[in-house]
Parts: sequence; structure tokens; C-alpha cells
Amino acid sequence: MGFSQALLICALVSFHSGACQPYLRLRPSPSDKLPVIDIIEHPDPEYDPREQDLNDRTLRKKLGSNFDPNFMSISTPVQVNLSIQDIHPKLRIAGPMPNDIKKLDLSETPYGTRVKIGKKARRKFLQWLWTYTHCPVVYTWKDLGLRFWPRYIKEGNCLNERSCSFPEGMFCKPVKSVTKTFLRWYCQGFLRQKYCTWIPVQYPIISECKCSC
Repeated sequence: MGFSQALLICALVSFHSGACQPYLRLRPSPSDKLPVIDIIEHPDPEYDPREQDLNDRTLRKKLGSNFDPNFMSISTPVQVNLSIQDIHPKLRIAGPMPNDIKKLDLSETPYGTRVKIGKKARRKFLQWLWTYTHCPVVYTWKDLGLRFWPRYIKEGNCLNERSCSFPEGMFCKPVKSVTKTFLRWYCQGFLRQKYCTWIPVQYPIISECKCSC
């Protein structure tokens, strides 16, 4: 995904300053798996931004056009997480039916014999099949912590509580992602000799899921 390795950053920082922030991880590590695994932060509050470092107006200006209110929030969202029960009633399939489903030949059986099927029955079966194999992206709000700004991100997940294929065996998996830019509080050095500032980092978010092996 183009992310710099934390080890490389640590080595560069150590080379120039002779020190490196413990637990240094500026951004998610390179990975083919989404959503991003939680970053392990150093527990020492000395590495947290101070109140004067959290001026929303200043940080909003620093982030500029990268601020996307559809995927990030400065304050606690009204509903931080949506349960699967809350999500199910809201799932609606948008757009045209995929061609691979629309063009299915239902008149021929696996054994080569042909059967007659009415237009209405065919339409209902294809609609059911589309709904059954559909893989929506479910978005939930995630708290990235004090060392990110904005600290709340709307993260995508593939609904994966059951098999999406008929017969069973395939599951919904991420196939596309979009990248959003956040600010990350970065400290170099230790204690009174450390220097901290906000730097831009990129965060991948699942944007499309597909039924696959």
C-alpha cells in the first residue's frame, strides 16, 4: 500500500538524533489485509499531544482539502458502532443486476436436460440469488485515539457472518479500497529532548467487497 516501514523510520531517526520514540509506528504497517489492524501505542502520556496542540481550527487548516467529513469526525459520532442487527434492515442493493447473474441460463440442468421456467419465477430466483451473493461494505466508526486527528474514522468491513455462495464455500472479501489522509502526532527523541509535531499519513479504507474463495 506504499506505507514506510516503522523500522526504517526508526533507523533514520536514530541515525540523525541518536534516539527513537519507543513503540514508534506512525501509520498502519504494510499489509494486504483490510481493515487495518490496530496500532500499538506507547502508553506513556508524555507522547500525547497537549491541549494547545489540539486546536481544531489550526489542524483543519493543516489537513486542508484532505478533510473528508463523510469518513472522519473530530467529535464523538452519535453512533460509534453499528451492530449486525442494526445494519441488516438498512441493507439495500443499489444499481443494476450484475451481468454474470442476469445472463444465467436456468433452463439447463447440470445433467444436460432442459426445463421450462417462467419469466416471473426466473426474475424472482435471480433477485434472490443477487441478494444472497451480494457483499455490501458495512461502515462503522472507529476511534483511532488521541494521536490521530481527526481521531474518528468511518472504517469499512465486509459483511462476513455467513457464506455468500450457493452452494456454500465462498465468503465476502475486500477487493477495493480508498485512501484517506489523517494527521498523526509524531515524536522524535525522549522526554525533554524530544520534538513532536503533526504529520500527514494515509489510511486505507475498504470501499468494495466481493464474493470470492
